[in-house]
Amino acid sequence: MEWTKQKYNEQYEIWMPWIEDHFLKYFTKDNKASYATKEQLDKTKVTNIDQVDTLQDSVNGLVAGQVGQGGLLQPVGDLASKEGLNRVERGGKDEQGGILPSSLPGIPGLTK
Repeated sequence: MEWTKQKYNEQYEIWMPWIEDHFLKYFTKDNKASYATKEQLDKTKVTNIDQVDTLQDSVNGLVAGQVGQGGLLQPVGDLASKEGLNRVERGGKDEQGGILPSSLPGIPGLTK
């Protein structure tokens, strides 16, 4: 039974970040960074006035959209999603199970 739990946890650690990334990619205009940004900004509601809340929602969407799909900072959001949030979910490991990244955009020749 312990072996089954261990294998399940290993597979969950490998596949869930990938599933989440693809769900966000195909069904929303977010990546994990923009989604997390939007969630955190939604917690900052200042008042219960509808007009102010609507303005805040618009600004929050604009800010989070810049690191999402099609935003000016999409490469930053994608990198933060892949090398930041996904690694946190995997306990610091990348997709191959290594600690150090095998490649980073803009840094040619980086190998394990």
